[in-house]
Amino acid sequence: MKHLILFVILLFSSFCRGQDLDAYMAGRKLVDVTSMDTTLRVQLVYASPDNFLGKAVYSGITRAWLHPDAAHKLLAAHRLLKKEHPGWRFLIYDAARPMSVQQKMWAMVRGTDKTNYVSNPANGGGLHNYGLAVDLTIIDEKGEPLPMGTPFDFFGEEAHTTNEEVLLDNGRITRPEFENRRLLRRLMKQAGFRSIPYEWWHFNACTRAEARQNYPVID
Repeated sequence: MKHLILFVILLFSSFCRGQDLDAYMAGRKLVDVTSMDTTLRVQLVYASPDNFLGKAVYSGITRAWLHPDAAHKLLAAHRLLKKEHPGWRFLIYDAARPMSVQQKMWAMVRGTDKTNYVSNPANGGGLHNYGLAVDLTIIDEKGEPLPMGTPFDFFGEEAHTTNEEVLLDNGRITRPEFENRRLLRRLMKQAGFRSIPYEWWHFNACTRAEARQNYPVID
């Protein structure tokens, strides 16, 4: 009987959390980055079905949440952008992600050719699950994303960051796309973020080892 009661409590807690993940994230001491800088723009791709999964998986998340350490770095990078290009802004596609959502995403890609693009929760997930990673691009004065060579969540070589000179030389990305990606990466690195090899839009606020040692996972 006790086990049944505990199961019902956990199930109800999970249901409530799924209904208002924004409140849950705030309760985990994460911060809504737009409350710190109202000029940041947010378009949470996984809150709508218009993503590579074809389904909305962020039910209850309407804001871009980050751990304060990552949020302050993001704001520093945004200030650098606005100093160089006063009319430009960051557009955030993804930020903190609870492990419960990570498990849902993994179940959707397991056994497909997209498994390399979703961190396995059994291995501790990724930096999104600590609120220490952000996916973003730059938009111009009209609110249009700068050309970066590929859309967000493009799973191909053209999105890689380690071979951009070759992509440029082969005509697979243009000179403006090359320069825009370099600008984004330079600003984020100046603020303390790290890039990754396969996604020009993804930045980590620290290493995975540092995250596991110093920060709690968002369950």
